[in-house]
Amino acid sequence: MPRAKAVKTTLEQPAHPMELLLKTQTITPIKKGGEMDATIVAISKKEILFDIGAKANAILGDRETRDIATYLPYLKPGDTVRVRIISEESREGYPVVSMQRFFERGKWNILEEKKKNEEEIEVVCGEYGKGGVFIDFMGIRGVIPKIQLTEEYLNNPEKLEGNKIKVKVLEVDQVKNRLVVSQKAAALKISRKELKKRFDKITAGGKKKAKVLGVSEFGIFCEVDGVEGLIHISEISWEKVSDISSFAKPGDMVDVLVAEKNKQDLKLNLSIKRLSYDPWDKIEEKYPKDKEVEGEIVRREKYGYFVRLEPGIEGLIHISKLTGKEDFETGQTVKAYIERVSKASRRLSLVLPQKEKPVTYR
Repeated sequence: MPRAKAVKTTLEQPAHPMELLLKTQTITPIKKGGEMDATIVAISKKEILFDIGAKANAILGDRETRDIATYLPYLKPGDTVRVRIISEESREGYPVVSMQRFFERGKWNILEEKKKNEEEIEVVCGEYGKGGVFIDFMGIRGVIPKIQLTEEYLNNPEKLEGNKIKVKVLEVDQVKNRLVVSQKAAALKISRKELKKRFDKITAGGKKKAKVLGVSEFGIFCEVDGVEGLIHISEISWEKVSDISSFAKPGDMVDVLVAEKNKQDLKLNLSIKRLSYDPWDKIEEKYPKDKEVEGEIVRREKYGYFVRLEPGIEGLIHISKLTGKEDFETGQTVKAYIERVSKASRRLSLVLPQKEKPVTYR
């Protein structure tokens, strides 16, 4: 019986673990100038390592590494950031990337996230100016409005210059390059949720007691039931206000009317003058055309003299109604006639008794 023919069999050897890893791992091709999302593997003051899907981790370029310390509190391993390839392979064999995209937009994303979550950030305070205390956050210039300072700094905001402090983000807008923060909200642990509760309890048109926090050239900063408000200079008195500090000082309690509620900023527009009688209310009845009146010269402008007839009511003797020989002094009493009055525009025109024809007389 013929011998059975031997069948040749081939046994495959198991693949090495590294070979299996290379087979299953997808290597992302990288090209100089290309952009991609990268995951931070490790981060320190001296370097950042990124996983960009290549054979080796990428490193941050030397020039940008020098500035990375500023961003350390806001970056951690596992974070994903947008990077650009600036070298496919350095002398050490690593790809080199740039985080310029992050530096331009990422820090605004951080601010938006911090505002959303009501988390604190650390800023460096600069000089105190008209708008408040200027601050710097990762190269972004912002401001702490004076009203957003605690009483410790409210009257001496210049003490903050050069200091690092914790603040909360109130407004952030990259398009407008606008950043507004609050030192008070961070120091007093004020949440927007709690502030909104206080805000919603206040009724527009209602009378309230307001605590004066500070005075500026454009108004009086106040607090009503824990909510910020402003009495604009135009809402202090029916008369012209030249010295706001003569009406209130920090710590005073004043009666105000809630003129308007700003729901977006959770702030109040307040008024003192609207709690009193408006002298212009029946102006046309009280001062009809051609009525003779007596008043006090309160100031001279290039276009004429202003005459106070009563508190809150001033009339103008226009330069075109003068002969050119008048030389009135502030405080001097003069007699005049009502030429024209408008309640809508709150304007009152006067003419002097005619002894001579005005220079513009036709």
